[in-house]
Amino acid sequence: MPAGLNRALLTVAGAAVAIILAIAISSVAIIAAGASPLDAFAAFFDFGPTARSVSNGIATFLNRAVPLFIAGLAVAVGFRMNLFNIGVEGQYRLAAIVAAYVGSTFEAPAPIQIAVIIVVAAAVGGLYALIPAVMKVTRGVNEVIATIMLNYIAINLTSYLVRGPFAGQRAAGQLTTTTPQLPESAMFPNLNFLFDGFGLLPPTRGGGLWGFLLVAIVLGVVIWVVLERTRFGFNVKASGLNGPAALASGVNPKTMVIAAMVLSGAIAGLIGLPEILGDKGAFNSNFTAGLGFLGIAVALLGRNKPVGIAVAALLFAFLDRAQGALQIANVPPSVITIIQGVIVLLVVVANEVTNRLALRLEERRAAQELSSKTPVEVAA
Repeated sequence: MPAGLNRALLTVAGAAVAIILAIAISSVAIIAAGASPLDAFAAFFDFGPTARSVSNGIATFLNRAVPLFIAGLAVAVGFRMNLFNIGVEGQYRLAAIVAAYVGSTFEAPAPIQIAVIIVVAAAVGGLYALIPAVMKVTRGVNEVIATIMLNYIAINLTSYLVRGPFAGQRAAGQLTTTTPQLPESAMFPNLNFLFDGFGLLPPTRGGGLWGFLLVAIVLGVVIWVVLERTRFGFNVKASGLNGPAALASGVNPKTMVIAAMVLSGAIAGLIGLPEILGDKGAFNSNFTAGLGFLGIAVALLGRNKPVGIAVAALLFAFLDRAQGALQIANVPPSVITIIQGVIVLLVVVANEVTNRLALRLEERRAAQELSSKTPVEVAA
């Protein structure tokens, strides 16, 4: 069996075992909470009693996966450089509010309006990620510490901006503050027509199926090409694995640190746009939080590969969507967090085990090939 296929099978087997063990451990937690594991896991597949509720459930599931996928990509770019961009949380929140506000200040044809908002979000995220990158290459500041501190700054800054300079008019009885509403031309067209193709009713909740799904797919393909099929991707990986060796081969590791962090931040800047352009039309004081931290788990689960990240994002979104159904089944929603945490922990362990097994198999294969050759063939 080819070495690449062998490693792939070991990876899939390790992930499958990790998920099965996570289900078993979570079942114990569910029983301890006084609920039935069967009822809990049945709730995961409960999309509602009507055709409309099924469509809404599917749209919610896919909509939740889109920002998780983008967050996973942002974290993975840093991981490929052996950098831990913990600042994705702050980068996407700051980028989201600035992009939402800028988009509300003018009106243009839809393609231009949406493109400007996307560019602004990516630019803000990239520039904010540039700060810890420069601190690392010029002063040796650990990027984990720097990005954690910058998260606090960004989160509190967005809280101030949405209630202060960037605040729009609050309607009577409205509890949350928001940026000014985006014009209609800024709203991304939904993909509800896809439901017609499968004979399903179009979803009506949360803006339908967000059109930003297409942007996420294109982004995933682009990142795969950049990291796996370009000189830049090779330089990023080489610099992350061995900086001195990369420097000896003509690659400046400091330049790659800055490039990787800025790219990671630019991707992070897009995380909040699916919700803003697909549903809300503004950034509000209750804007979805925690996606940056979940992106770390998604990237780890997906082994920093776009396809794996997509699968991990779908899994996390599937689990997250079931929170309402779990409450109806009298199962604590915190079970979702337990399952997600256990899956990530076990997958990390499984990855380490499969890597060691794959290395042993490759060493054994190389030893067998050498033993089958004559001394003359080995010397040649």
